[in-house]
Amino acid sequence: MKFRLMIGGALAGIALSANAQVTLTVSSWLPPSHTLSQSQAKWCEDVAAATSSRVKCNILPKPVAGPGGTFDAVRDGLADVSYSVHGYTPGRYVLTQLVEMPFGGDNPVATSVAFQRVHEKYLAKLNEHRGLKVLAVFTHGPGIVYNTKHPIDSVADMQGLKFRVGGGMINEIGKVLGLNVTLKPASSSYELLSAGVMDGTFFPAESIESFKLEKIIKYRTDFPGGLYNTSFAMVMNPATWKKISKADQAAIEKLSGEALARSFGLGWEAVDRRGSAFMQANGVQKTMASTAFVDEVRTKTSPLEKNWIGQAKAKGLANAEQVLKDYRAEVAKLQ
Repeated sequence: MKFRLMIGGALAGIALSANAQVTLTVSSWLPPSHTLSQSQAKWCEDVAAATSSRVKCNILPKPVAGPGGTFDAVRDGLADVSYSVHGYTPGRYVLTQLVEMPFGGDNPVATSVAFQRVHEKYLAKLNEHRGLKVLAVFTHGPGIVYNTKHPIDSVADMQGLKFRVGGGMINEIGKVLGLNVTLKPASSSYELLSAGVMDGTFFPAESIESFKLEKIIKYRTDFPGGLYNTSFAMVMNPATWKKISKADQAAIEKLSGEALARSFGLGWEAVDRRGSAFMQANGVQKTMASTAFVDEVRTKTSPLEKNWIGQAKAKGLANAEQVLKDYRAEVAKLQ
């Protein structure tokens, strides 16, 4: 009888564990209308559906930390899930900068999926995201140069202007081009530009509408493949992950990784398209970088690739050159 009770208790414990309810505290430092917040919310909906609501999200009305503190906030358990920009914590993430090189890709779906594949194959094992469970890595759309002063079609045209940058490789690009750049989160752009503290910014097409800059920004310059792409990650607190049953973890894994990277990319592709139309309707003057301008930027930024390779090798990525080639090959295949 005692043996039966023990077996029954064990089975009940297993059943309880399998049906454990886990509510994920989810934070976003961007408004609910932004594509990143919407993609994160869609993941939450899909997770709830896939786990029969055993795992569901509580999306907070306010962020638990600013953009630069988000990864640490998730690591420390202030939130269970969120996303942020790798470049907002300067010096911490080196390997992810491989996707931020100039002229990396015109399509955020292609760059995001390629980034996720390369991350899984090469980067994850080096544990640059220590203290975090990486749900997906991804990029925004091709980076554009915006300013309030005049059209730009040469490096000389950019001199004397003050630009907000988001950190990471674009900060280094700005430096080698001889620009006056200041690292500030995207959410600070309206205040900086409207007050004249900054004359320009580097953003994908969607951001002018998202941050309500259409009455401030007068000029944009686009580059084939983008001047840069910014790398992001959506992450979870590892202790929270361990509270989720193995079966539900498996269901969540299917919705994360490449599937989630693609979802973020598709969202960004849609809002970039809408953003370009929005800028045209609001009279933002577009310049497509001339061949001479592209060549000038390519020449000045070429040392950045060599520098990154050296830094990546120092981080343990012995085949850094091949990893960069593989990433570019994946982007080309997906575009």
